[in-house]
Amino acid sequence: MSIQKVAVITGASQGIGAGLVEAYRKLGYGVVATSRTIAESQDPNVLTVQGDIADPATAERVIAAGLERFGRIDTLVNNAGIFVAKPFTDYSQDDFATVVGVNLAGFFRITQLAVERMLTQGAGHVVNITTSLVDNADSNVPSVMASLTKGGLQSATKSLAIEYATRGVRVNAVSPGTIKTPMHPGEHHQALAALHPMRRMGEVGDIVDAVTYLETASFVTGEILHVDGGMSAGH
Repeated sequence: MSIQKVAVITGASQGIGAGLVEAYRKLGYGVVATSRTIAESQDPNVLTVQGDIADPATAERVIAAGLERFGRIDTLVNNAGIFVAKPFTDYSQDDFATVVGVNLAGFFRITQLAVERMLTQGAGHVVNITTSLVDNADSNVPSVMASLTKGGLQSATKSLAIEYATRGVRVNAVSPGTIKTPMHPGEHHQALAALHPMRRMGEVGDIVDAVTYLETASFVTGEILHVDGGMSAGH
């Protein structure tokens, strides 16, 4: 199968990221998959690049490698994220630097490089993965660092969507509730399920389906698509 389009996916080694790699391959895309610990793929149309997305040099390597292998970049999914829930006054300077590094700096450089390429091609799509806590703070989950960083991504989604609306580049976000991934140990699942009005956690497939919908929805840009068991509607 010849590769028609190419998707770059960050945080791609497990959970939602791994699900997205598989989904984009099913759509016939070549995939550039990056994370700190990602292993080589046996699929010739999946190029893996190891690196810390908080380091701008990783972004440069990922995009350069994708262009060298496939010659184009059509979609970027900013899925890499780190979640540190603590009372506000307990966050350390290291916590701050780590979360801002992955969630904001990690988005910034790779998105600049990807969008530059999309503009020369005349089309492209960026999807940012945020969190429903941005819109709906919860006293059971003190998480101002998630709100600060993922909230920044959510606002940037709308800003970029408008900046590029006439130039063929769409920018959207998916705002998940709590999803069953290796990030959340099994013993916490019951408590996490209770945070959602539907009283269950989401599955990786729920988020993957939302991203693939946005991928094909050519008239949708600047959208924050909540996939959160009702959290964004209220409690």
